[in-house]
Amino acid sequence: MGKKGKRDKKGKGAEKTAAKMEKKVSRRAKKEEEDLEALIAEFQSLDAKKTQVIESSCPPPSPRLNCSLCAHPERDELILFGGEYFNGQKTYLYNELYIYHIRKNSWAKLEIPNPPPRRCAHQAAVVPTAGGQLWIFGGEFASPNGEQFYHYKDLWVLHLATKTWEQIKAPGGPSGRSGHRMVACKRQLIIFGGFHESARDYIYYNDVYAFNLDSFTWSRLAPAGIGPAPRSGCQMTPTPEGNIIIYGGYSKQRIKKDVDKGTLHTDMFLLKAEGAGKEEDRWTWSRLSPSGVKPTPRSGFSVAAAPNNRCLLFGGVHDEEEEESIEGDFFNDIYFYDMGKNRWFPAQLKGPKSEKRKRRRGRQAEAEAAGEEELQLPPPQGPLEIVKEVVAEDGTVMTIKQVIPGAAEDKSGSEEEEEEEGGALGQPVEPCPRSNAMVAVKHGVLYVYGGMFEVGDRQVTLSDLHSIDLHRMDEWKVLLEMDPKTQEWLEESESDEEEDEDVEGAEGGEEEEESSEEESEDEEGEQQHPAVQPGEAQAQYLARTEQYWLRLARSHMGPEAKDKKVLKVAHAMAKTFYEDPV
Repeated sequence: MGKKGKRDKKGKGAEKTAAKMEKKVSRRAKKEEEDLEALIAEFQSLDAKKTQVIESSCPPPSPRLNCSLCAHPERDELILFGGEYFNGQKTYLYNELYIYHIRKNSWAKLEIPNPPPRRCAHQAAVVPTAGGQLWIFGGEFASPNGEQFYHYKDLWVLHLATKTWEQIKAPGGPSGRSGHRMVACKRQLIIFGGFHESARDYIYYNDVYAFNLDSFTWSRLAPAGIGPAPRSGCQMTPTPEGNIIIYGGYSKQRIKKDVDKGTLHTDMFLLKAEGAGKEEDRWTWSRLSPSGVKPTPRSGFSVAAAPNNRCLLFGGVHDEEEEESIEGDFFNDIYFYDMGKNRWFPAQLKGPKSEKRKRRRGRQAEAEAAGEEELQLPPPQGPLEIVKEVVAEDGTVMTIKQVIPGAAEDKSGSEEEEEEEGGALGQPVEPCPRSNAMVAVKHGVLYVYGGMFEVGDRQVTLSDLHSIDLHRMDEWKVLLEMDPKTQEWLEESESDEEEDEDVEGAEGGEEEEESSEEESEDEEGEQQHPAVQPGEAQAQYLARTEQYWLRLARSHMGPEAKDKKVLKVAHAMAKTFYEDPV
C-alpha cells in the first residue's frame, strides 16, 4: 500500500474513533441534559410572560464571563448578551441583553419577548442586513453546582431594527457544543470546532459548518487537505477574500482514568474558498507559517478584527500544570496579525503626544533634532514581561505577569515629568492581566470588557471596561472601573448550610429577579450578588492609588478580613504592577 493509501486509512480510523467517542458522550450526556431541559423550560416559561419591548437605563451589567460582545453594524453601540457568574458555590446563567452607548458612556437594558434560553460560551456575529442582525448559535447551560451541562444547538437572530428575537429552525446543523467559533463571511455564518462535555466524558470538534444567510440552510463542509486538530477557544478570522484563518486554541485528552492532559495549540491554518460565488463552494485547508514575533502559548485569549487588514489577540492565560495544582500566568498584551503579510507583531504603546513634547524639551539638542524619528531605533524583540508573586495573609499565592510594551523603555528617562502628569504612581493606566475578556472594535477603537483572573483557588470575575484607539495606539482609557459591591466569593466549606437554597434559582438569579420586579435596576443588580462594602480607610487608599487594587483585595479576602490585612495585600498587589507605589 502506498503512502497516500496509508494516510487515507489512518484518517478513516481516526474518524471512526471520533464517531464512537461522540456516541459514547452523547449517551452519557442524554440523561443529564434531560434533567436540565426541565429547568430550562421553567425559565423559558418565565421569559414568556414578557409581552412588550422595554428599554431602560441601568447600571453596568453585573460581573459575568463567556458572554458575547458585538459592535452594532450601524449605531455607536455595543451589544452584550448572556454569560455566567460563579461565586465559589453556585453558577448563575443569564440571557439578559445590554446595550452600551459609546458616545454617552452609559448602559441600557433591553427586554425583548421570547429571548433565547440562558446560556454562556455561545458565539455571536453581526451582519448589516435590514438595519442590523445579531446571530447567536450554541453555548451551554450549567446546573447550579456546575457539574452538569446542557449544550445548545439552536440558532437565533435578533433583528436590531425591530427589536425582535427569532429562532431559526433549519435541519442539518452542528451538534450541541460550546467553546466553538463563528464568524460572518460573505453571506454565510461559518462555525468551527468547540467541545461537548458531560459529567464523565468530553469530546472536542474540528468540523466546519456553513449557514447560508439567504436560503437559511445548513451545510457541513468537507475541506480538502489536512486541517486543525479538534479544539475549542481558537482564533477565527475571516479575510476580505472570503477565506478563514484559524489560530491556537485548547483541547484535552484522557491519558488514563481520571487523568487528563491539556494541550495549548499554537499552529495556524487557512481555510480557503476555491469556488466562491458558485452554487457549491469548494474549501481547502492549508497550514500557515507566519513570520514576526508570535504570541506566547496561551488559552482564554480574545480576538477581534482590527484596521488595516489585521486582526488582534488580547490577554489570555498560560497554565503551569504541576502534580497537585495548576498555576496560571495571566496576560494583558496585544498582538496584531497582518493578514496580507502573514506576520505577527506585538503592539507598541506610543504614549500621549503631550507627554512626548514635554520630555523632548529636556533632551539634548542632537536628540531634539531627531524629532519623532523613533522608527529608526532598533526594533525591540518583543514586550518586556515581568513575572512576580504576591502572597496574601492567608497564604494564597498570586502570580501576576505584567507586560510592558517595548516602546515604554523610552519613557523611563522622565520619571519626574511622569509624576507631574500622571499622579503619584506615574504609570500608564491599562487593563490588569486577565483571560476570557469580551472584546469588540468600533470605528477603529478596541473595547475590552471584563474577564477573569485567579488568586489561589479563588476566581475574580471582572466587570471593568477599557478602550484604546488602534490607529493611534497611544494610551488606554478607563471607561468603567470594577464595582467592589458586585464581588463575592464563598468558600466550599460554607456551602453545606446553604445547599438547599443554592439548588433553586441559582442558575440565573431568577428568584431574585421575580421578587424585585417593582424595584429599581440598581437594587436588582445588587440582589444578584451580595455587597462587599469597603471601609473608609480602603476608600482613602483607593483615591491615593487611583486604582482598584484595594477593591480586589477585599473581594479576595472576604468581608470578614481585617482592614489592616486588606490594606497590606492591596499594597502588595499594587507594588507588583507599579515599581514605585504610594
